[in-house]
Parts: sequence; C-alpha cells; structure tokens
Amino acid sequence: MAELKKMYINGEWVEAEGGDKLEVINPSTGETVGIVTFGDSRDAQKAIDAADVAFKSWSKLTARERSKYLYNLYELVRNDRDQLAGIVSAEMGKPLREAKGEVLGTADNFMWYAEEAKRVYGETVPSSVPNKRIMVNKQPVGVVAAITPWNFPVNMVARKIAPALAAGCTVVLKPAESTPLSAIRLFELIEQAGFPKGVVNLVIGEPESVGQEFTGNKKVRKVGFTGSTRVGKLLMEAAAKTVKRVSLELGGHAPFIVFEDADLDAAVAGLFESKFRNTGQQCICTNRLYVQESIVSAFTEKLVERLKNAKVGDGRDKATEIGPLVNERGLQKVLDHIDDAKKKGGKIVFGGNRLTDGEYGKGFFCEPTVVLDVTKEMKIYNEETFGPVVPVVAFREEAEVIELANDTDYGLAAYVYTKDNSRCFRMSEALEYGIVGINDGAPTQTQAPFGGFKESGIGREGGRYAMEEFLETKFVSFQI
Repeated sequence: MAELKKMYINGEWVEAEGGDKLEVINPSTGETVGIVTFGDSRDAQKAIDAADVAFKSWSKLTARERSKYLYNLYELVRNDRDQLAGIVSAEMGKPLREAKGEVLGTADNFMWYAEEAKRVYGETVPSSVPNKRIMVNKQPVGVVAAITPWNFPVNMVARKIAPALAAGCTVVLKPAESTPLSAIRLFELIEQAGFPKGVVNLVIGEPESVGQEFTGNKKVRKVGFTGSTRVGKLLMEAAAKTVKRVSLELGGHAPFIVFEDADLDAAVAGLFESKFRNTGQQCICTNRLYVQESIVSAFTEKLVERLKNAKVGDGRDKATEIGPLVNERGLQKVLDHIDDAKKKGGKIVFGGNRLTDGEYGKGFFCEPTVVLDVTKEMKIYNEETFGPVVPVVAFREEAEVIELANDTDYGLAAYVYTKDNSRCFRMSEALEYGIVGINDGAPTQTQAPFGGFKESGIGREGGRYAMEEFLETKFVSFQI
C-alpha cells in the first residue's frame, strides 16, 4: 500500500476531516502512482482561518523579508527539478523534457517575485487645494484562494502564489484532483523554505465543495482560477455575492495563421510547439490552423512529415515528444471531435485513431492528427479540443483571415507567421487576443503579462502586471 499523502494546513500535514482518499493514476499506464487524502469545505474553512490569522503578521513584514522566503523557495525548487519533473510526468503524462522545463519555469516565478516584492511603489499626487497633500499607497488584498489546473500542475501554482506572497497576501491553494502529487511535493519545499505557519496552505478536495467555501467565505478577499470558461463563470457569479476580486484565466481557441510568404519550416516548427506541447492540452495551444490557399499542400506535407517522426509514448521515456491524454474522458472528447469532423466532410490526412497496441494498451493515447477541409459546422472548429489534432482551414486574403480568427467568444492567444514586417504590426493590432506570437510558437515568459480578451478571462498573470492583482490602492489625504 502506497503511503498516504496529506494536505498542508497551518504548517501541519493533516488528513481530511472526512477521512476520504483519492487514487492518482498515471495516464500512460493506468497504474496507481499515489494515494492522497481528499477533503471538502471543512478542510477549506480550516485553511482559510489559518491564512486569515497569518495575514496579520505576514502583511506587516518588509518586502525584503518576504523576498528572502521566495528566494529560498526558488533555490529549493531548482535543486529539486528532477524529482518534481518525474512526479509531473508520472501523474499527468507530460513528456519528461517538457516537465523539466515546467519546473524550471516554476522556479523562475519564485525568483522573479522575490525581486518584484521590493518594487511595490506608491506615489504622491499634486493637490488642487493648497493646504492638502495627497498620498497613494499599495496594500495587500488579504487572503487569496487559488484554484489550479492539471495541465501545468506546478507552474500554475507558482504563477498564482508567488505574486500573492510577494504582495503580502496569504494563500489557500486547491490543486486539480488529477495532479495533487506535484503540488504536495512543492509544499514540502515550501515547508523547507521556512514560510511561517498559515501563510501558504494546501487543500486537496472535492471541487464544488471547496469552491463554494472559497467563494462564500468572507475572509477570502480574492479568488484566482485557471480552468474552463464554464467553471470560471460559476466562480465569478458566486464571488459576486461578497464582492470578491477575481482573476480568471479561462479557455482558449487559438488561431495559427500562416501566410504564403512565411518561412514554412519555421512555421511547422512553431506549430508543433504550439499544438503538440503537452499533447495539445494547454489553453494557448493552436485550435484552428489557417493556411493561405496557395501553400496548403506544401505546408500540410511538411507538417505530416514532422508528425511521422514524432515519438508518441510514456511521458517518462526521454525520447517521447507526445504523451497521453490525461484521462479517458479527455481522450474520448478528442476522438469525438475527430469523428464529428469526418462525418461532416473533413479529410483525415494523418492519424485519427486511438493507439491501443503494445505499450499503448493501458493508456490514453491518440495519434497526432491532421484534418483538411474543415468547416464552421464542425465541433473541432468551435470547441476547445484539448488534444493533438490540427484542423486546417484555407484562406485567401489578410482581411478574410482576421475576420475568421476573431469570430469566436475566446481571445487568449493567436499566432502569425509571415515575413512582411508591415503585416506583423497590422495583424498584432487587429487580432482580438491577449497574447500574440509573431513568428513565435511559444511566446510566454515569466516577466510578460498572460491573460485573455472576451470569455478567455479577467486579469493578468506574469511580471509586474500580476502584482497589481493582489494589491489594493489606498488614497490618503493630509490637511496641513
């Protein structure tokens, strides 16, 4: 029997009040890789109470003092990168190379906000009244409840808790139930870094029960969430009852646009990174590939050739480039989108099937897939597939593809490949997306703002922009 992994509340490793447990499954093999305690609103309430008490002292520390804790955590995460990456790969199937990159990005977040903590500035404002002086201060919001997804199970945690802690907030985190093991390991490192009791708390539990406590508890002053637009709307509605701040990083449906003057080899490489990183299970991955009519055949041939050489397999195998889907439900959604496209006239030119032979038999594997003749009536054109499938749509002119790309309720990320400098600027300005990669299939960085337009979310993560999400602005007037 595997050792029971616990949650972390008020500086102690504890079991859930209700005594429930949850098995964590490796999606490559179907084997159990861990057993964790599984809680509910009672555990969330205890964690919130602890964070509320800790806020009174943590928020009074100097920025330099908070910075030291974050820098300690940066060093611990970086030194633990192999173990953490192995856990990520085992519990959600991510190829080991990508998992190590994620862990290093996690460490980078803690280092960045260790420095950014020292740069929370106020200001003085000229008064229109001679005997008054205006001062504007920044203060931490308070207790933050953070909910993170399974597809980047440590980096998403860092992106939420690092700026919150740097700003002087305390945190209660609920990781995805599919991937709690990497969060537990990260909290072991948090404990080693010496954070005071109650400053950072980990609750593993039933999403609806914990979420209701997060949104309903008046001690929580901000909710941060990464996940589906549907759930984000529910959280936003519930948080409105106590007028909590919310930061929501929600779904995406990214267009990837290739013009006839593009470097096709670079575009294929960029598309592979955007679409097939994490097996297509990321909110900024390509969902619609728009290729100018004159180069559809040439581009598709190059893409198919790249996919023929891509290794699909267990994420823990160092040679693997494309891993499994996270679970059976995720796999079935991908297969449903492929089947729907075929029924409505889509032409499968590569892949299209579940992999079941040999080593694939116990996992949730799908062939990397390319679909031509895609139309607006297909699910794959309108819904977020979250899998290794590329739907190809031909276009004629720039104005046409701008209209097609913007015709969606989402607005998270978009990609453009062209050698025309003027077009680079036109496209970056015309696309209604929070992130635009110009000849860049992987545009995200720690110091840059991450977030979307329209139903892709509210607020920004990354760089100094994230700090503002955790700070209140206070105006003080002095009469002299």
